[in-house]
Amino acid sequence: MLRIALALSLFFGATSARAQCVGENLIAALPAADQSALLAAAHAQPFATGNLWQATRGDEVLYLTGTFHLDDPRHDAVMAQLLPLLAQSKTLLVEAGPKEEAALQQKLASDPAEMMDTAGSGLKEALSDEDWQALTAALLQRGIPSSLAEKLRPWFVSMMLAIPPCALQMAAKGGGLDKRLILAATERDIPVAALEPFDTALGVFDGLSQEEQLLMIRNALQVEQNSEDFLTTTADAFFAGESRLIWEYSRYIANTLPGATPASTDADFAQSEKALMSDRNAAWIEHIEAALQNGPAFAAFGALHLSGETGVLELLKARGFTITPLPN
Repeated sequence: MLRIALALSLFFGATSARAQCVGENLIAALPAADQSALLAAAHAQPFATGNLWQATRGDEVLYLTGTFHLDDPRHDAVMAQLLPLLAQSKTLLVEAGPKEEAALQQKLASDPAEMMDTAGSGLKEALSDEDWQALTAALLQRGIPSSLAEKLRPWFVSMMLAIPPCALQMAAKGGGLDKRLILAATERDIPVAALEPFDTALGVFDGLSQEEQLLMIRNALQVEQNSEDFLTTTADAFFAGESRLIWEYSRYIANTLPGATPASTDADFAQSEKALMSDRNAAWIEHIEAALQNGPAFAAFGALHLSGETGVLELLKARGFTITPLPN
């Protein structure tokens, strides 16, 4: 969902952020026993490690790569590896192509009610004074004044808090792996197709109650001060082929928050995984299979969508595909 959050953040055109995020790897700083436990939990999931895969079924050939949505110089080496596979493909499948991103921006510009309530969202009254002050300070760093914060819908606020201020200019540079692949496909006249409608992001949180959305904000505020460190940790895990580790680390952090219990955290994570990944993964399979009717295809999407019992790779396996890791 980072790609979606970044697309929404560009609506505000924040310009005060630094051009580069510099943080520490939070997992590397954990005690060795905790690191081992996190790795064990991550690796217990199907297809837990690796970013590059091939799925075959009869004559059908699909290349899949997990992506990191922000600019990083390490993408250069990744692209050198992916371009020969892209060149063999008839279609590039991504979460959202240029048409979909333009449509999302247009919808937000023409109908701001999707992310704000002009009458007031009730956030100021629902949060404690301490949380409200922390929230307005965090949003101001992202170019959003407190007068506007009172009108933003809670789901949108929690997504904005997930983006370190330094990441906004990185997003504007458009150098994430998805964007690089789209540019390469366009240059080679390879059609780019979206895996989901442009407005999917706007309905992801529809099933959450107001209190559940407020909990997301409170939890985000607890870790907001370390947001650059978390982004660095996420990037390091991605380039190490360990993106599932980030999901387990997020669970680890959630269990340290006030009032958290392992049972409540697991329930929250199950609900989040369903909304953010599982439901979307299942909907993508028919688009993937349709694209394969035209020949070999290349699918690129956020790396967390690859792994797990309801991950794209496990779903393809259930549809009769043979899944093979490729060197990366």
